[in-house]
Amino acid sequence: MSQQDFWNNEAESTKVVKRLKVLKSIVEPWESAFRKYNELNELREIVQEKDNDLLGELTRNIDQLVSEVGRLEFKTLLSAENDPNNAILSINAGAGGTESCDWVQMLLRMYSRWAESRGHSVRTIDILPGEEAGIKNVTIFVEGDYAYGYLKSERGVHRLVRISPFDSNKRRHTSFASVDVIPEIEDTAEIIIEDKDLEVETFRASGAGGQHMQKSDTAVRITHKPSGISVQCQNERSQSQNKQTALKVLKARLYEQEQLKKEKELEKIRGEEKKKIEWGSQIRSYVLYPYTLVKDHRTDFEMGNSAAVLDGDLDKFMEAYLKSQKERKQ
Repeated sequence: MSQQDFWNNEAESTKVVKRLKVLKSIVEPWESAFRKYNELNELREIVQEKDNDLLGELTRNIDQLVSEVGRLEFKTLLSAENDPNNAILSINAGAGGTESCDWVQMLLRMYSRWAESRGHSVRTIDILPGEEAGIKNVTIFVEGDYAYGYLKSERGVHRLVRISPFDSNKRRHTSFASVDVIPEIEDTAEIIIEDKDLEVETFRASGAGGQHMQKSDTAVRITHKPSGISVQCQNERSQSQNKQTALKVLKARLYEQEQLKKEKELEKIRGEEKKKIEWGSQIRSYVLYPYTLVKDHRTDFEMGNSAAVLDGDLDKFMEAYLKSQKERKQ
């Protein structure tokens, strides 16, 4: 067996083990729910109507089971191949200068808070600070079960309306930022990257300066010449780690590109037209003045507590989007 065959078999085994783990996480909760249902059904048959204590306990247990089944039913919406994967999320400032850069920083905090509330870990891969304040663009790695399945609902343009903290005249400003989300892709034979197709550049990682400023070229930028896709990483501790992370992001972007090609071919066969995500065609608006409201324009779901949303309360928006996608396919 050649070394390449060994690594291919190793990657395939890892993929199978991961798939089994995902299937187990789906099947076991349903089996548990069925056991609880049978137990409660038996209890219902023996409980006397006058036994208020037992009736109250039975009612509470039934309510808990209904909620549990509801969560399990929702999880069936996350059945796409890459939904259980980790996610690579990028945020880019739109028109608006400092305003949009500040908006990117707000969105970064929002997604970080959402991830932390679910027990996911967040790691910054690349970040470019704004000239005056905020962030021009940032890429983070979100690690946790179904991170991509949930975060894929956030892909698109996000619009903020507020009184600008940077405007001495306290005027209302509108800012835009785009969010892109792709799944982390495990080593697979589907995406093959040849060394000859890569242009690797190293540079000094940006920082605040002073004693902690990088004094060596640890940051890495990799350009895939056939596709023109370029990625970079500067937040790992060494050049080698930055290169490994950049290759991981590159592989994910190449995989996404292939998936988009397949989707376009399917659209041609079906004769369907898919609405493009274009600058200005926001998927969600966050209004902080003259009233507070966050509204998703794809589902019409809205929440008046904008502070909670910006603090990471995104689950209901994500669930509404995923449910609407399922209904659209039916």
